[in-house]
Amino acid sequence: MPLPHRLRRLTAGLVAALAALLTVALLPGQAVAAEGRVSGGRLDWGIKQSFLTYVTGPIAQGKWSLNGGAATVAGNGFRFHSAAGTYDPASGALSAAFSGGVRFTGHQENGANALDLSIGRLTFRAAAGGGAGLYADVSSKSRETGQVSSAGQAKIADLSLAGVDLRGAAGTLTLSNVPATLTDAGAKAFAGFYTAGTALDPVNLSVNLPAAQPAQTPAAPTTPASSPSPTATPSATPSAAPSSAAPTAPAAPATPTDTPAPTAAPAAAVTEFGNGALDWGVRRTFRDYVTGSIAQGRWEPTGGAADGGAFFRWTPAKGTYDPASGAVTAAFSGSVRFTGLKSGEAYGLDLTLANPGVTVADGKGVLRADVSGRTPDGAAQQLAGVELATFDPAGLKAEGGLLKAVELPLTLTEPGGKAFGGLYPAGTEMDPLSFAVALDPAAALPPLPDIGSAPAVAPTTAPASPSVAPVAAATDAGSGGFPTAAVVSGGLLAAALAVAGGLFLRRRRRA
Repeated sequence: MPLPHRLRRLTAGLVAALAALLTVALLPGQAVAAEGRVSGGRLDWGIKQSFLTYVTGPIAQGKWSLNGGAATVAGNGFRFHSAAGTYDPASGALSAAFSGGVRFTGHQENGANALDLSIGRLTFRAAAGGGAGLYADVSSKSRETGQVSSAGQAKIADLSLAGVDLRGAAGTLTLSNVPATLTDAGAKAFAGFYTAGTALDPVNLSVNLPAAQPAQTPAAPTTPASSPSPTATPSATPSAAPSSAAPTAPAAPATPTDTPAPTAAPAAAVTEFGNGALDWGVRRTFRDYVTGSIAQGRWEPTGGAADGGAFFRWTPAKGTYDPASGAVTAAFSGSVRFTGLKSGEAYGLDLTLANPGVTVADGKGVLRADVSGRTPDGAAQQLAGVELATFDPAGLKAEGGLLKAVELPLTLTEPGGKAFGGLYPAGTEMDPLSFAVALDPAAALPPLPDIGSAPAVAPTTAPASPSVAPVAAATDAGSGGFPTAAVVSGGLLAAALAVAGGLFLRRRRRA
């Protein structure tokens, strides 16, 4: 039987209202479900401790070296930085690629290494539904043939995310103690040292995810203001910057036989700068000692200093550069405090390096810093401008508006050895020194490795089932990852249909 006109109008009104309610309710859900970008973070992995022990042990007599800004962490692992990738909060699919790499060499014969393995650009990938793996660019030498083979983004490990739901996260997402198992491709990368299925060290990672943003309604196009465009007076010219050359006095009229005297080129002026960055890791073994099982300590950058993973950055800077003599004076800001060997409320190690400075004069480079605190030998100190180390400034280059030094070898001085409480003697090779100062104020400084925000849960190295601690800011995600907005809109739909159905039955009974 056809619906009466009044009931049809009422039903149409309910449908329109329902559509409006659905539009409002689903907008936040759409923002949550939209794919986001991974923007910063770190991955910590020891690869396999027995392999590291073998490489540096009496058989292989080898070593490992870091590249691309990779660092060590907790004395027995490696940290890879600057995560970048994508994340889908609706399905939990995550892809995060990390920068930095490590190279293992050993079994040296006739000047060549029979063991030569490089691993870099690690990528964590978790698919919707739970499957996960660790991928990397690998290069390795065969023990049998000596041939070097390379593979880009080979899946070197299977990862277990049993019981972990990655849906609906925002902010900082942390995964701790994720079990890793060597794959066939990983076994080939290790040149047959281990077979597929071998258990590797667990993986810890922390990545920054963008907070979900409510969908925005496009604004109506605005009409540009009708103010007239400025027009230049034909005779006006832009004012030029004052020239550094002295004005030339008018010369007396010359006879046709006169030869003009040569004009000397003006000397380059000393440049003052007000921006720059100094990158220095102090010494890798010192960092490992501070955070390792003996000191069980930490470090804290403050006042403009930052943690770059494999090094610390002090910024900004001010000083001068004389291109004629190559002399440089640069003062940087910030401090890094190292603490450890805690007993009660006191630290046996409490060393602060602050306000480092670099000087270059007469072909010699010097790194200085203010040193304060207590060293492991019990000595308390409060020293300003200590000459910590020296370097050869031949590698300094002025290009792109910057005066740059990249990984200059750095040698500890005698005062520097005393500043470290005798941990290292004078002549010890410290971590290399890099710095850049902006001769052109518009020049951009080299980017700092991005290790992301502090993990929501500090990763541990003890074998355990993986745990996830996502910060669910602005996600409205329930325990099952189902958006709250979908539940609300479903309720509205059910309510509207119930009302419409009730009205229809009521009309039939009256008929």
